Amino acid sequence: MLALSHPQTKKQPIHCTNRSLHCSYCLISMKMVEETNQPEFQSSASTTVVKRKSSWPSVLRWIPTSTDHIIAAEKRLLSLVKTPYVQEQVNIGSGPPGSKVRWFRSSSNEPRFINTVTFDSKESSPTLVLIHGYAASQGFFFKNFDYLANNFRVVAIDQLGWGGSSRPDFTCKSTEETEAWFVDSFEEWRKAKNLSNLILLGHSFGGYVASKYALKHPEHVQHLILVGPAGFSTAESDSKSELVTQFRATWKGAILNHLWESNFTPQKLIRGLGPCGPNLVRKYTAARFSPKYSAEGVLTEEQNRLLTDYMYHTSAAKASGELCLKYIFAFGAFARKPLLNSASEWKVPTTFVFGSEDWMDYKGAQEARKKMKVPCEIIRVPQAGHFVFLENPDGFHSAMYACRRFLSPHPDTQPLPQGLESA
Repeated sequence: MLALSHPQTKKQPIHCTNRSLHCSYCLISMKMVEETNQPEFQSSASTTVVKRKSSWPSVLRWIPTSTDHIIAAEKRLLSLVKTPYVQEQVNIGSGPPGSKVRWFRSSSNEPRFINTVTFDSKESSPTLVLIHGYAASQGFFFKNFDYLANNFRVVAIDQLGWGGSSRPDFTCKSTEETEAWFVDSFEEWRKAKNLSNLILLGHSFGGYVASKYALKHPEHVQHLILVGPAGFSTAESDSKSELVTQFRATWKGAILNHLWESNFTPQKLIRGLGPCGPNLVRKYTAARFSPKYSAEGVLTEEQNRLLTDYMYHTSAAKASGELCLKYIFAFGAFARKPLLNSASEWKVPTTFVFGSEDWMDYKGAQEARKKMKVPCEIIRVPQAGHFVFLENPDGFHSAMYACRRFLSPHPDTQPLPQGLESA
């Protein structure tokens, strides 16, 4: 297994001028295999240097990836973006001050880094921070960066243990420790970047993390945008829970439940296939983003090729953040500590955005809204599923109407854009 780390070096940001939890285990792991059989089937320091490099050429390695491969794949994908950006590795130290949970439990105080891209914008633009979902990275927003950068100072990160960020050994043993891994590392990143008054947008599992962060640090968040967020439904309230219970009683369900509790992730499957892993990811992305919502399909041939390459390298690298799965969610993607139970403690205005075909149930958000004491709206985007920002980017951009009080001199007079539905 390739060990990846980020040694501390002098700041060397890349200037580019060219320019989830997605589902329950049986959807993100076994469904990946099934779909492949279908016919279409920084602050103080930064680095992109690999501490330990394999002497074997990529084509001869069992897992043909490395940190360099991740950053290079990211750069190729972001070449589709026209807005200039800066990529940097932001030093967040070895652990939050005073915390009993270390991000990397060892005798060393080796610093960790959060891979960050910041897009050019007007100085007066409000700051929008994007947090990706499970099994994803910040590059998944490549279709949205240009539009968003016209109105915001856009900053996108790879969460600790994902993408091009540091990948410490994941040693958390509880839900509390796992939440601290993501929330506290994000807070250290925010302090290192000296940011505040954030509009914080999280997708899927990233929505869970963003919500937990806003509950702990509401003073730094102006507005919370949760796109297909995980964690708002409970096993008792979700209509799918009975089906999950019935499925778990079958032999297939029992096996999948055991794999879930054993923390067997989809990424382990990709690594296990070695040099065949890229082909599995290629077939998966072709099937996952097939022409479902429009005749021309979600991705062009070039976009699919670049996203597949990026997804492979970010998935096949050392296991780290992905191992959060069983500690945050029970089998069926039901949060062990549902956000619905914390809705009455909400202190930040919130907007939920769901694709009309999103498997995440927007009714959980409706239940949360009943308990919230802050402004809350729920927007549904047509012709889109869980990846609403990829599947219907124009509709997703219209849903940024949620930020009208930051962008419009008369926000109360702005109607909901045509085509969107208020739930």
